[in-house]
Amino acid sequence: MNDGVNTGDAPKNFHSLRERILERRNLFPKRLSQVAAFALDNPDEMAFGTAASIAARAHVQPSTLVRFAQSIGYAGFSDLQAVFRERLRERPSTYDERLQALRSDASRDSSAAILGGVIAAAQYSVESVSSAIGTQAFEKAVKALAAAETIFLVAQRRSFPIASYLAYTFGKLKVRNQLVSSPFGIESEQMSFATSRDAAIAISFSPYAAPSMEHARVLSQAGVPVVSITDSAFSPLVPLSKHWFEIAEADFAGFRSLSASIAFALALAIAVGEERTRTK
Repeated sequence: MNDGVNTGDAPKNFHSLRERILERRNLFPKRLSQVAAFALDNPDEMAFGTAASIAARAHVQPSTLVRFAQSIGYAGFSDLQAVFRERLRERPSTYDERLQALRSDASRDSSAAILGGVIAAAQYSVESVSSAIGTQAFEKAVKALAAAETIFLVAQRRSFPIASYLAYTFGKLKVRNQLVSSPFGIESEQMSFATSRDAAIAISFSPYAAPSMEHARVLSQAGVPVVSITDSAFSPLVPLSKHWFEIAEADFAGFRSLSASIAFALALAIAVGEERTRTK
C-alpha cells in the first residue's frame, strides 16, 4: 500500500522529506502518524537505529515503518533511512560532537563536566534555532502580534518562565499583554476579554500541559490568532495556531534548558515592539 503516492516521487533530501510529512500529517492513519511524529522528533535515531529499535521506540510494528516509507514515495524503509543518514553527512559540524563526548566522558559526574555539558547543550540549541526559523514566517507572526490590541500569553509548567519573560519584556516595550495565569483559577475570566482584535502566544513542549492546550483552544475558537512556540510539528498546539515555530532544546543528562526558547521569545518581543513603532 502506498496511499496514492507514486514510488519514484520520493523526497531526495531531508528538507523535502520534512515538507512531505508535514503536508500529509492530517492524512496519515494512526500508526503512520506515530511514525511520522517520531521521525521528525528523532531524526538521529532514524538514521542510526535498526528497524526493530525504531519501531519499538515509536510503539509500532517494524512493518509499519515499511508502510510509512511507501506512503511517502519510497520503495522501502532502507530508502527512507538513507535520507536521514544523508542529513547527518550534510549537517555542518556543531556542538553535537561535544555533547556526545561529554555524555560519554568518564568524569561526567564532576561539577566541571556538568557545567560544560549544560553550556554545550544551550549553545547547540541556540545554533539550531538560528538556522531553523524562516524569516518570512517570523515576519508574518510579528505583524499579527503587532496589530493586536492585547497579546494573551499562555504557558504552564516548564514553559511558564518564557511567558513570564515575554510579559516583562512587552511591559518594558509598552505593549499591552495579559499573562493567562492566576492562583485563584480565574484564567477563563481573563480570556473572556479576548476578541479577534487581539492575539495570543501559546507555549508548550512535550508532554504538553493540558491547561495550555485548553486555553489555546478557547482563544482560537474566539477568533484570536494564536502564535505558538512548541517542539514538534505534531504538537497539539499546531492545529490551533495561525503561526507556529518549532524549537527543540538539546538536553544534557535528561535536563533541557530554555536557552533557545528564551532567545527566540526575546527576539519576537523586540520585533513586535519595533513593528508597532513603525506603524504608529
